[in-house]
Amino acid sequence: MPNLTLWGATTSRTIRGHWALRELGLDYRCEPILSRNGDTQTARYTALNPRQKIPTLVDDGFVITESAAIVAYLSATYGTDANRLVPTDPRQRARYDEWVSFILTELDATSLYVVRRHLGLPQIYGAAPVAVEAAFAYFQRQIATVAATLDDDRPWLMGDRFTGADILLATCLTWAARLDQPLAPSLTAYMHRATARPAYIAAEAANQPAFWNRTP
Repeated sequence: MPNLTLWGATTSRTIRGHWALRELGLDYRCEPILSRNGDTQTARYTALNPRQKIPTLVDDGFVITESAAIVAYLSATYGTDANRLVPTDPRQRARYDEWVSFILTELDATSLYVVRRHLGLPQIYGAAPVAVEAAFAYFQRQIATVAATLDDDRPWLMGDRFTGADILLATCLTWAARLDQPLAPSLTAYMHRATARPAYIAAEAANQPAFWNRTP
C-alpha cells in the first residue's frame, strides 16, 4: 500500500494534489499546513521543502514539490489505463506538456498570481493597481485562446479523456471566477463539468484543514 502524505491546504495550488489523489483512488494522509502563518517556515517542513512553499508530497520517503509535478508523479507511479492523468503516447504527452506549460506560466504565474500578490496581499508585496489591471487584461487575452479550443465541444482539454491538465486549468478558472473575471460560455460549462466530478468535490473538502482536524 502507498505511504503518501500531502502537505498543504486551502489554496488553488494545494487542491491540485488532493484532486489527483482522489482521481487515482489513493489513500493518503495530509498535513494541512497553511502558506502564510509560519507553518511552511518550521524546521520540520523546511527540511522537506527548502523553498518553504506548498504543496509537497512525500511517498515513502520520496519528496516531490510543485503541483504539476505532483500530479505527473502520481499518475506515472499509480495510474492505470483506466485513470491515468498523463498521456503516455509521445505526441499526446507533448500536447499535454504544452498545455501544462501554458497554464502554469501564462494563466497562473503571469496573470492570477500577480493579482494575488498586489490585490490580495498588498501589505506584503505592495499595492500595484496598474499591474493588477494589466494582469487581468493579459489573463483575458490568454484565456480566450482556451475558450476557442473548447468551442469544438470537446469535454476536456485533450479531448474525451480527463487529464492532469484539466486539474490545472479548472483550478485557474475557479480562481478567476472568485476574482469576478468574465468567462466565455465554453469555459463556464467546462468549469462546471470539472467541479462536478466526485474527485473534485472530495478534494475541495480535503483542501480544508477542518477536514483533517475533525474528531473521529
